[in-house]
Amino acid sequence: VQLQASGGGLVQAGDSLRLSCGASGGTFSIYAMAWFRQGPGKERDLVGIINWSGSSTDYADSVKGRFTISRDNAKKTAYLQMNSLKPEDTAVYYCAAAHLTKGWPPREYDYWGQGTLVTVSS
Repeated sequence: VQLQASGGGLVQAGDSLRLSCGASGGTFSIYAMAWFRQGPGKERDLVGIINWSGSSTDYADSVKGRFTISRDNAKKTAYLQMNSLKPEDTAVYYCAAAHLTKGWPPREYDYWGQGTLVTVSS
């Protein structure tokens, strides 16, 4: 499975942005999808995850109520809708896929996309 993240850019605080993660080369619907981010000088942290059908999601406390993960299995794409962006959301955002055999929530991921940079100016 190959993952391609896109949609990053430079925005102002309070703006919204939607990231996409397109998958190819596998059966998308058997993978839980996650978004991670790594800010300048920081470790990579989990932002949120969505299960195989999209019926269950979970988020980091720092983004709850502002970010929403969704997926379209027919389009083999996962999304991260980011609203009310803050300067501290500035990071490289990565998508990742975990095969359903990893369980829910997954503790490790099988595939990673390249990052997409989100910069939020104050």
